[in-house]
Amino acid sequence: MRRRLELRMEPPSVSAPERLFDAYRFPSDSFLLLALLLYAPVGLCLLLLRLFIGIHVFLVSCALPDSLLRRCIVRVMCSVLGLFVRQSDPHLRDASVRVYIANHVTHFDHSVINLLTSCNTPALNGTPGFICWSRGFMELGAVGSRAELVESLKMYSSHRGNPPLLLFPEEAATNGRVGLLHFSSWPFSILDMIQPVALQVQRPLIAVSVADSSWITELLWTFFVPFTVYQVRWMPPVFRQADEPNEEFALRVQELLAMELGVISTRLTAADKAEHMKRLRHTPPHFFAPASSQSLVLSHRASPSLAGIGPLAPVDGRITEMARQVKEVLPHVSLETISRDLAQTNCVDTTIANLLEGRVPLLPEDKESEVGPLAPSTSQTPAASSPQCTLASSSAKPSLKLFAKSPVERHLSLQERKHVLYAYARSVQCQLPQRECIEQVVTE
Repeated sequence: MRRRLELRMEPPSVSAPERLFDAYRFPSDSFLLLALLLYAPVGLCLLLLRLFIGIHVFLVSCALPDSLLRRCIVRVMCSVLGLFVRQSDPHLRDASVRVYIANHVTHFDHSVINLLTSCNTPALNGTPGFICWSRGFMELGAVGSRAELVESLKMYSSHRGNPPLLLFPEEAATNGRVGLLHFSSWPFSILDMIQPVALQVQRPLIAVSVADSSWITELLWTFFVPFTVYQVRWMPPVFRQADEPNEEFALRVQELLAMELGVISTRLTAADKAEHMKRLRHTPPHFFAPASSQSLVLSHRASPSLAGIGPLAPVDGRITEMARQVKEVLPHVSLETISRDLAQTNCVDTTIANLLEGRVPLLPEDKESEVGPLAPSTSQTPAASSPQCTLASSSAKPSLKLFAKSPVERHLSLQERKHVLYAYARSVQCQLPQRECIEQVVTE
């Protein structure tokens, strides 16, 4: 079972972190951007009105006891705030289930599901207090380690009068369109029966959530947009198989949720998201990226006009990292030229081949960097340097056959190709004087 599920999961190299998270809120499409600007005055009025109504919704939810009546009243009032909650297959919800497992999309997923059924989500991050309580989280007190947390939740679930637990094993929110983060195994060690809940969120004009945005900012944008639709789909309960470890149980549930949502299962974790956000913070800001696209990388490929805008060509950290790799092999080529070709090829090997074969036009500074260091050596006799240059150029010039189509072959021959390309780059210093001498002899 484990081998079958691992084969169906997409590797992290395919599902890059930038595909799972929206780093920019506004769309890049001119029509949508214009529609957003025209809607802005109406959105500001809705924001002020909904802030006033939201206070009343909060007071009503605090005053009424947890019951079906309170959930119905609060759900109707939330529709005035622009939050529409729909559910599919409610008959599949099992009253005997004590743990719900859901994917994570926004800061308010637990509140939305709580409008449909009574459940509690423990506060794992943040400082306990009024803010934590007002957001609808359950405070567990001082919990030191993960083992103590699991034991505390087991004791909570053992009391039948307590509402079920709602847990998010991804431990970080995604855009909900491309894939799921790797599920942590500790939520699956509480009980042997869980019920998956598939959650999808849609809204017009702007992104549903931005990766590094706070919950207050997301709440204000939720009040600003015309509406936000939460689609909740209940799935049949899942039982632990005989002698099934927690990791395999989590992997199986993750795959079931991914199939229900029509996305991929990845091995990326919340730590990978944090590292990705650190790289984005150190990347210079650029033009608006599409909030509705499934991949920021694909959006850069789809706009070839960005390839010719000079220093803004390395539009993300991945292009910059690949440009450094090419620069190590071909130090005489500027980063601007390398980044411009990488924006079109998105492949280190293809860019190196294009530069070596002359398919990429070099900038003036690239040509000067090749000719500049050769000035002192032009006084040498052509006859003395010609044989050595001929041998160096014939032995060092790489063939295009070195760039294999198979990723495995490219990986195995990487070091060998680097040595060959280094030798070829050094031979450029003697190839140019040789060509000048030959042209001079032919002219005379």
